[in-house]
Amino acid sequence: QVQLVESGGGWVQPGGSLRLSCAASGRVFSLNPVGWYRQAPGKERELVASLGVAGSTSYADSAKGRFTISRDNTKNTVYLQMNSLKPEDTAVYYCNLFPNPIYSWGQGTQVTVSS
Repeated sequence: QVQLVESGGGWVQPGGSLRLSCAASGRVFSLNPVGWYRQAPGKERELVASLGVAGSTSYADSAKGRFTISRDNTKNTVYLQMNSLKPEDTAVYYCNLFPNPIYSWGQGTQVTVSS
C-alpha cells in the first residue's frame, strides 16, 4: 500500500509563500497524473492543481498565477509552490493521484494564512 506524506505547511502572512512537499512510499508519481487537493474547515475537499505524466499542468482558478506544481521523480516527491498567499488559501493540503485519488489520504499539511 502506497503511503503519502505531506509536509511544508505552516503559518504565513498574506502575500507570503510556502512550498509544500508530498513524498510517496513507492514510484507512483512518475507513472500517474498527480494532484494537490485542499480542504478548508466546513468545506469539501477540492482540487488545486494537477500534473500529468508528460508534464502538463492544470490549476483551479483560485490558484492560477500563484501556485506551481512540480515533481521530482528521483525522490518520488511532488511539490506545490504557493506564492502571494491569501487568507482564503487556509486549509489542509493533500496530494493524491488525479483524477482518481485511489490511495489512502495522508495526514495532510496545514496551511494558515493570516495577519
